[in-house]
Amino acid sequence: MSTYDVAVIGSGPGGYVAAIRCAQLGLKTAIIEKYSTLGGTCLNVGCIPSKALLDSSHHYHDAVAHFEDHGIDIPGEIKINLDKMMERKAAVVSQTCDGVKFLMDKNKIDVYEGLGSFKDKTHINIDKDGETQTIEAKKTIIATGSKPANLPFIELDKERVITSTEALKLKETPKHMIVIGGGVIGLELGQVYRRLGAEVTVVEFMDRIIPTMDSALAKELQKVLKKQGVKFLTSTKVKSVERNGDEITVKADDKKDKEVELKGDYCLVSVGRRPYTDGLNADAAGIQMDEKGRVQVNDHLQTNVENIYAIGDVVRGAMLAHKAEEEGVFVAETIAGQKPHVNYNLIPGVVYTWPEVAAVGKTEEQLKEEGVKYKEGKFPMRALGRSRASGDLDGFVKILADEKTDEVLGIHMIGARTADLIAEAVTAMEYRASAEDIARMSHAHPTFAEAVKEAALAATENRAIHV
Repeated sequence: MSTYDVAVIGSGPGGYVAAIRCAQLGLKTAIIEKYSTLGGTCLNVGCIPSKALLDSSHHYHDAVAHFEDHGIDIPGEIKINLDKMMERKAAVVSQTCDGVKFLMDKNKIDVYEGLGSFKDKTHINIDKDGETQTIEAKKTIIATGSKPANLPFIELDKERVITSTEALKLKETPKHMIVIGGGVIGLELGQVYRRLGAEVTVVEFMDRIIPTMDSALAKELQKVLKKQGVKFLTSTKVKSVERNGDEITVKADDKKDKEVELKGDYCLVSVGRRPYTDGLNADAAGIQMDEKGRVQVNDHLQTNVENIYAIGDVVRGAMLAHKAEEEGVFVAETIAGQKPHVNYNLIPGVVYTWPEVAAVGKTEEQLKEEGVKYKEGKFPMRALGRSRASGDLDGFVKILADEKTDEVLGIHMIGARTADLIAEAVTAMEYRASAEDIARMSHAHPTFAEAVKEAALAATENRAIHV
């Protein structure tokens, strides 16, 4: 039987990063993955393939809608080759997963393929094709991630009534895709297929899309997506989804309790994700779960069993790949005797639609609820020379700062490349910058990043220059 200092169950962004950091710190490390490829949901059926399709569909949309404005004439009809698009997506996924395998080899991490389950708190069974082997681990990190959630009355046939996993490998462009859920995943995949020619209707139970983000971002994104042809039904409660052949019928009640009926050929159920612990046999190790099926952990991400930790989607907090990565490093360094820290308030959130949406820190709604007195600075993207040059005019940057101290409390942005711009906001807030600090920093011209400086100026005695 092989013995390890640390065994990691799950090879997603949290798991493989934790394994690498453990190995860097001199710990003999194993990683266990039940699928034949490493990388978990994010690399295989999440972040990476969805961004590949978003980029491909964006290129197509630009060619159809914007090339002529740029003086680019393409003779003949521009056509979609969906098979080729999916083939490229698969190649991107394969290359990325191969990269993780390379990193495991480079860091001398033993990789076990099979379903990992606890025999007891220090022994893990690995089952594959009816055969079982057991390893011993002084410490174990649970990084088993999440799966798409569902509503109890919806039967997912994974052909016409689908989750994000199936939506990433459709063999045809839907005529009408009904998206249940106006969160990140539903909006991203909805935009992909809208660009490719599908009619898309988003049904959201809450009164706005992306309900966990600042309401100003939700309002702007919905306005832009409506211009692109996406239809929205907010404050609408889905009550049934039925399939008859290739036709899907969705019935729902609007905010006035009036029944709404939608018919389409595909229904994407995108109502969030659930922690995935199926087959883990956590009871054998004495691990406690909470009422939502998450592994219970303390502030050190340690379970009630002292030598077992858990990270990522399977524990409390936002289900984000980069949050899982930070927690993976945190636990590895904790095991090694260091004293790391994760500032959960500064884990950014991003929606990879176009325009992109990104945010970090407190929303305006949160500050009001907490009774914090704040000031706001806002700057429209269309006022930037860089935005006019590229034609990306939608969106804004909004900075919320403490009314007395001027410390930045939240930065919310929507526009071109905000998924990258948000790193500036995180950096500033990590060092507890004031709006004045950001306003005094030189930003290259012409760039989208100038909007951050201008918003900071707007929050500082309304000093924005270009608006």
